[in-house]
Amino acid sequence: MESIGARDGRLIHLERTPARPGRHGHWPAWADADLVAAYARLGVTRPWTHQEEAADAVHRGHHTVLATGTGSGKSLAAWLPALSDVLDAQRPGGSSARISSYGRRPTTLYLSPTKALAADQAAALERLVGELEALQREAGAPAGSVRTVRTGTCDGDTSMPERDWARAHADVVLTNPDFLHFSLLPGHERWNRFLRCLRYVVIDECHAYRGVLGAHVALVVRRLLRLVRRLRPDGPGPVVLCASATAAEPALTAARLIGVEKSAVVTVTDDGAPAGERTLALWQPALREPWATWQDSGPSGPGGSVAVGTPQGAAGPDSGDPTEDPSARRSAVIEAAELLVDLMSVGARALVFVRSRRSAEVVAERARHSLGLSAPELVPAVGAYRGGYLPEERRALERDLRRGALRALATTNALELGIDVTGLDAVLIAGWPGTRVSLGQQAGRAGRAGSRGVAVLIASDNPLDSYLVHHPEDVFAAPEATVFDPANPYVLAPHLCAAASESPLRAEDLALFGLRDESLLEDLAARGALRRRPAGWFWNTGLPGRAQDLTSLRGDGPPDVPVVEAATGTVIGTVDGAAAGSTVHEGAVYVHQGRSYVVDALTDEAAVVTERRAVGYRTRAREHTSVRVIAERDRQQWADGVTWSFGSVEVTSQVVGYMKQALPGMEVISQHPLDMPEHVLPTAAVWWTVPVEVTEAAGLTPADLPGALHAAEHASIGMLPLLATCDRWDIGGLSTAVHPQTMVPTVFVHDAQAGGAGFAERGFRAGREWLTATLAVIEGCGCAAGCPSCVQSPKCGNNNEPLDKAGAATLLRLLLAAAPGTQPAVGGGPVDR
Repeated sequence: MESIGARDGRLIHLERTPARPGRHGHWPAWADADLVAAYARLGVTRPWTHQEEAADAVHRGHHTVLATGTGSGKSLAAWLPALSDVLDAQRPGGSSARISSYGRRPTTLYLSPTKALAADQAAALERLVGELEALQREAGAPAGSVRTVRTGTCDGDTSMPERDWARAHADVVLTNPDFLHFSLLPGHERWNRFLRCLRYVVIDECHAYRGVLGAHVALVVRRLLRLVRRLRPDGPGPVVLCASATAAEPALTAARLIGVEKSAVVTVTDDGAPAGERTLALWQPALREPWATWQDSGPSGPGGSVAVGTPQGAAGPDSGDPTEDPSARRSAVIEAAELLVDLMSVGARALVFVRSRRSAEVVAERARHSLGLSAPELVPAVGAYRGGYLPEERRALERDLRRGALRALATTNALELGIDVTGLDAVLIAGWPGTRVSLGQQAGRAGRAGSRGVAVLIASDNPLDSYLVHHPEDVFAAPEATVFDPANPYVLAPHLCAAASESPLRAEDLALFGLRDESLLEDLAARGALRRRPAGWFWNTGLPGRAQDLTSLRGDGPPDVPVVEAATGTVIGTVDGAAAGSTVHEGAVYVHQGRSYVVDALTDEAAVVTERRAVGYRTRAREHTSVRVIAERDRQQWADGVTWSFGSVEVTSQVVGYMKQALPGMEVISQHPLDMPEHVLPTAAVWWTVPVEVTEAAGLTPADLPGALHAAEHASIGMLPLLATCDRWDIGGLSTAVHPQTMVPTVFVHDAQAGGAGFAERGFRAGREWLTATLAVIEGCGCAAGCPSCVQSPKCGNNNEPLDKAGAATLLRLLLAAAPGTQPAVGGGPVDR
């Protein structure tokens, strides 16, 4: 791979990290002897130094965050104190203090961001408990005196009998924040035994909780801790262990999640685990030849089976969709599939990380197709892993990967988090995963358990990827901080309602939820959601539904829209509700498993489609967007009349029509109007203005200005993820030569979530660094007039028109000349208010 890439210029940079020996600690004196012996039977003779330090801090009652590398055994730091306490409570003459404080058997709640990780931890616990019981029996312990730990998993896949058993008997419950929010907390009366005895809360992979999801999870955790303290007013509250990848400011992340001061969290970051030599290659696909426009769509050609239920024209950042400019680079997804075939051909085992469910299927199908021609015996050893599979299918894939029955797996980031997969030789990452933290997690899947490993980051065709592969110093810089804002009122308000339904809100709860006073509670009461009584604020039970149903933790927005075949009434797929207007509007072309359909109608209930054997065109929606400034929260006055602002805005968008584009060249053959409803998003934005006389003095005529502003907007959206822990699909933007409120040329970049997610604010506080990187990617791109690697956007509602690459560079140089010489340091997120 190295020789091939170096020969044709695709291998841009190679970074080698030398092997590192491990540093052993000692088993703490309080650790249960039988548990220590059980670990020894599994090959863990002594803990690593970071495991000992974190476990001891947790056992002493300190909230702790353990932030070390992939495969460093962070789970031992949680299970050693948790299981030792459970076993101690069963020992004659065990710790009376612990028994009186927590009930006969103290309990532990484990929270995982994914079901796959929870299932993996459950399997590891079962092995450990099995060894624990076996060694006691071998030592002659009577059947009735064998001490054990009862574990249970509760999530959306768990049957009701299994949930009932966990509520009644489990010492350790493994779940996720969604189950905690929607089921456990609203039904806490049935969980009374477990919650009254709750000693430990383990929040695994806590760096994964960022943006709106991070704010939601922080408030769910705070509701849990508040409820336990209310149920056990005289006893100590639960101790929280947060396990994280190596990230900036892990103590701040943990403190925000649980609602305490940063100083109240013990931080453990010195990784004592051994690591094998790691090699990370930065790889940029070659430019495609014009004749190969359709070939990158997969083995079935244009509109082939690789579409996996994605509407035509709805290309993602790594989709390999044949609507891409023929002069653009080859798709990162197709490049990954071909590299995977090369790796498998020499006996390697590998994971391929992609950015979408569709891309996982594309990689697997493309690899199987190529192997079928060269090594058909390897075809069954390739699989895809993504959301939408049945639970038993996911567990079978995980099991086959561990056992080696699968030698290659294309996956979304579901396998990024913590699953113990050893023996992998390589990891291919198709497209920048969004953050350096995620890059480290994904690359760390190769060469686990101290062995050597290689990872390849394959740049997709967008500005950030192009910039990063040519600026390795930014790829290997310090990891980012996790950004989320629990004070976002659009997130906080429904959680206050949920908390009030679980137990009345009182004055002592205000600080936990970041409230300075009762004004937000009074506003919710005025809206009829809460009722004030002498005992506190109560949920209005006269309202329909549950308070917990007011919000979705994953920020899913409108529900998925089913796609129904008109002739049979069969549901053939679903599309994201938020994108339905632009993807399955009347007249849109929709492709599902190789079949082409045309949408007859889009209703509130479904998109009705009819299959067409030969559709010689694609469709692309045209969208109109406007931004209204609601409140300017912060402003910097730069030189030459340039302003740099941050504040609250309303973004109004409407699909106004669509184009038919002929295959394969994508020429526009007709345009059609649509009358679709408007959608209003209240959010946060960063924006800049520049006087028109300044742009004219820089050589930009009024005719040049719209294209220059538009290109600068696209490029800056593409580059913001360099500084903020976000994806370009988490943000949006607008540029206009005359904004009705500012009355001058203005560019907005806004968060795509209601109330904001902290990304625009991060951009505001790092303006010079952001603009410098944006200019660098434009000036460093070798295209003549603009391409997806610099100023074109895959999600532009105006079909990337007009765009002026040279004008954008002029504007950015103008802005940088006007900007202050120093800016606040990048690294902090929104401050809890």
